[in-house]
Amino acid sequence: MGPRKNKKRAPSFRKLLKTSNIKLENKHKNRQFKQQSTAKKNRKEQRKLRIALKDASSKVPLPLETYKKRPDEEEEEEFEESLPIDMIEEDDLEQLKAMAQKASFLTRDLASSEPVHANKRKREDVIGKYEKMPRRVQFEEEKEIIHLLPIKDKARIIPQTMERPVPKKLKKEEEEGEEKTVDSEEGKQPELPVLTTEELLVKRRQTLLEKQMHIASLASAILSDPPNNIKKLKELRSMLVENVPYVAVTVRKLVMLSVTEVFKDIVPSYRIRPLTESEKASKVKKETQKLREFEEGLICQYKFYLENLEQIIKDWKQMKKKKSDVVSLKSYKGLAEVAVKCLCELLLSLPHFNFHNNIIVTIVPLMNEHSKQVSEMCCESVKKLFTQDKEGQASLGMVKVISGLVKSRNYDVRPEVLNTLLCLRIKEVQVKKDADDIAPKKKFMTYKEKRKNLSRMKRKWKKTEEKLEKELLEAEASESKDKKLKLHTETLNIVFLTYFRILKKAQKSTLLPSVLEGLAKFAHLINLEFFDDLLIVLQNLVESGDLSYRENLHCIQTAFQVLSGQGDVLNIDPLKFYTHLYRTLFRLHAGESSDDMIIVLRCIDAMLNKRRKQVTLQRVLAFIKRLTTVAAHVLPNSSIGILASLRVLMHTFPKSDILLDSESHGSGTYLPELDEPEYCNPQNTALWELHVLQRHYHPVVKKFAAHLLVGAPSEGSGALSTDLGRRAFTDLFADYSMSGMTFNPPVSLPPSKKKDKFIAGDGLFDRTLQEFVDRCLGATDETCTLDFATHFKRFSGKR
Repeated sequence: MGPRKNKKRAPSFRKLLKTSNIKLENKHKNRQFKQQSTAKKNRKEQRKLRIALKDASSKVPLPLETYKKRPDEEEEEEFEESLPIDMIEEDDLEQLKAMAQKASFLTRDLASSEPVHANKRKREDVIGKYEKMPRRVQFEEEKEIIHLLPIKDKARIIPQTMERPVPKKLKKEEEEGEEKTVDSEEGKQPELPVLTTEELLVKRRQTLLEKQMHIASLASAILSDPPNNIKKLKELRSMLVENVPYVAVTVRKLVMLSVTEVFKDIVPSYRIRPLTESEKASKVKKETQKLREFEEGLICQYKFYLENLEQIIKDWKQMKKKKSDVVSLKSYKGLAEVAVKCLCELLLSLPHFNFHNNIIVTIVPLMNEHSKQVSEMCCESVKKLFTQDKEGQASLGMVKVISGLVKSRNYDVRPEVLNTLLCLRIKEVQVKKDADDIAPKKKFMTYKEKRKNLSRMKRKWKKTEEKLEKELLEAEASESKDKKLKLHTETLNIVFLTYFRILKKAQKSTLLPSVLEGLAKFAHLINLEFFDDLLIVLQNLVESGDLSYRENLHCIQTAFQVLSGQGDVLNIDPLKFYTHLYRTLFRLHAGESSDDMIIVLRCIDAMLNKRRKQVTLQRVLAFIKRLTTVAAHVLPNSSIGILASLRVLMHTFPKSDILLDSESHGSGTYLPELDEPEYCNPQNTALWELHVLQRHYHPVVKKFAAHLLVGAPSEGSGALSTDLGRRAFTDLFADYSMSGMTFNPPVSLPPSKKKDKFIAGDGLFDRTLQEFVDRCLGATDETCTLDFATHFKRFSGKR
């Protein structure tokens, strides 16, 4: 028989097509599982090998500890090595060597309590090392002692000793030897030449000129090429430790100012961030590497410079004299003032750069300094920072530090510290939104709507357009409005937190006027939930009677600022605040300190004009009458402000023209001394003060008084000019102020009345008589006599 044929046939193309994808995936997964299992076995074997090697290395005896040997110990070891070892048997010797390898504590220093494997500990035994250090013992010369006869007491015997006296010759020799050694030591130092005062001044002028030239050359070199000359900045900064005594203070001041100006010019307009490890390891271009080195050197020198300025201020505050310093204690204040000035300039010029928060932390405590010049300098710089800051980041950091300072000092700070907060540029904050506003806004078109309504090309175009808009917004590099509002909200929350703490815990402190003024300015931004508590606190302060009239005015202004904004929703009648302001009007200062009048005018505007629907006519008439009385006693700018506000009230309340009529309306008589505006019967009086003001010496006061007497018409002969009628009362009060000792408008000179004057020349009509008079006046001898008779006869004959 022939060979058996293989009945298995190769799979046809149809069968290959019928092979499912699931089988192929299963085969691929099985192959992966096998590879993973083999890799796992290999890892286990390698782990076992590592553990075995580790155990083997741990069984090897560790080397004995080494320590520095003393000369005495080296001599002992040499002596032990010189001893014969033949007396010890070989077995004993091997056993001792094995014990020495196993127990290393036999050979280490037994004085230390450190274990053998002390290097495995994280911390070192500092006490043990300190105990090992050798001490320096001051050896005193042994003095010869003589034993004397003892003294016998009832109970014991007291031994007596004394030192052997040294002869005088030996003492003299020792003193001479000491003097020689001192003279030899002093002789080594070079003797300085004694200079006169004039020579010292000339030398100082020359040295100072050389230092100035050196500072100028270094600064100009840095400014000309900052990346290449950044090392010269270190040389310039090192001159802050000038050691020449007679120019040290001046040179240090010049260096501080010069370095400040250099930093203001070379510092970039961005914040330098530290490089990561990957960025340091990566290769970059030469230009990039050069820029990195420049930024690193700049930030390092800037940091050291700020530390130097801070140390100068700290030395002045502590008044601590340094051993190696050549500057006297009296000069510390001048150096500290220059250092503070430099810090203030850096605070204003570089708010975006690194270490700005460190400058803030240094400057804010100096605002409360006893030195008036330093305190004013710091407060002015903080005010400028608040007014210049448009983003809000620097203002937030400054407000945080000020709040911490006030709290840490237990509210015992100067009022100027809190007055700086009035310069904050905050006009809008984030208000709590409703549920509809918080909910995410729906897009104009969803994806399904786009796909249904737009074609493929339009959808693609829309997508690229949205991407471009997003990139453009990022390229603008400007703070978004939401971020700005968030920063302003956080800043104002900290300000109100500070104010409320003082109102709650320190109502009798000197900070209360500043707090009330700040609340009056930012009251319209307070959350609605604080209104009830704040009004109760303000009402208690007003009724307590402990405040001055200016503080009372601030309380009233704050209360009505709260009620005129979001407080319109609240159903509160502040009748007591009206009564208190009506009572306070007669207590205003009528002299040069009339700055409180602007607060009164703002209160009147918030109490009567903005709340016109909640105010009765009786109350308005009472305020108009009392304000007119006050206007007749104050300075011209205050009178103009009051009359301008009365004009607005007459337009707002047309029925108030009954005060221009001399007839009474209703029963009763006017009671000017009563402090209740509702019950003083103001309808039965007239504004007779306007007739007095119509004859005022100030021309603008005359115009306003005449305008109000006619009824304050907006058109016609009695109307005001446009430059006066369209301006607010606050602007008029500021424009016509006499704080600059000037009169506005300027006073015109009175008309000059020329009188007939004697003109030098021929005083007599008769020429011969004039010649005779001149000859007599010019004669020197006494023989010449004046005889006018002959001339009189001749003159009368001519006539």
